[in-house]
Amino acid sequence: MPRFAANLTMMFNEHAFLDRFQAAADAGFEAVEYLFPYDHPADVIAQRLHATGLKQALFNMPPGDWAAGARGLAALPEHRDEFRQAVGKAVEYAKVIGSPLLHMMAGIADANDPAAIASYRDALGYAADSTARDGIGLVIEPINGRDMPGYFLNDFNRAISFISDLNHTNVKLQFDIYHRQIIHGDVLVGLERAMPVIGHVQTASVPRRNEPGTGELDDFRIFAALDGLGYNGYVGCEYRPAGETVAGLGWMKRH
Repeated sequence: MPRFAANLTMMFNEHAFLDRFQAAADAGFEAVEYLFPYDHPADVIAQRLHATGLKQALFNMPPGDWAAGARGLAALPEHRDEFRQAVGKAVEYAKVIGSPLLHMMAGIADANDPAAIASYRDALGYAADSTARDGIGLVIEPINGRDMPGYFLNDFNRAISFISDLNHTNVKLQFDIYHRQIIHGDVLVGLERAMPVIGHVQTASVPRRNEPGTGELDDFRIFAALDGLGYNGYVGCEYRPAGETVAGLGWMKRH
């Protein structure tokens, strides 16, 4: 059975963010992830992890002004300096928190714009070198255009090409089952073909992004396939509970 990490941005919203760590541990999770930790000092988050016995799976690099609509900086050449500062901040947080992975968001940009492509390639190389120096892995994730219109990295094949072209052992694919189904479908074949470069997996039901087992996919067959393919990382539960978080965790017992 895969090892599951609670996504504390989406789950346990019945509690303040720092209290979600204990709630996740009490619910039986062994690890957590979230979008961004930067509203809190890194050592405070590290203390919560230590107190609850939880492991950190990953979190995202600073994305720019999220409230204003920014969704990453990597493909935005005019934000090159801000991006590099964001990488440094993320690495420092990861070192204190003990995160083995960081996710680099691409940003809102025309996927066919040569300047955006060049910026993204440069950013990916810079982030790969910066994280590798401290033994931290880097992942990139295709995100569907329905949830995030205009996102630069919106194709799994293209993401794999970026990884292959860079040829940096530190860079892997974040395979989100929810985004894969919406963008391409063919989840099981996609997992099998991408497995050599997958660094992290996330799950949510399609199409409503609720608990596994409540949508159009056989999520439990997919989890079994991950086992069969030898995936031994965490599966991040990046879903929105349909109701109270703990009440919706029956899927874990079923699996």
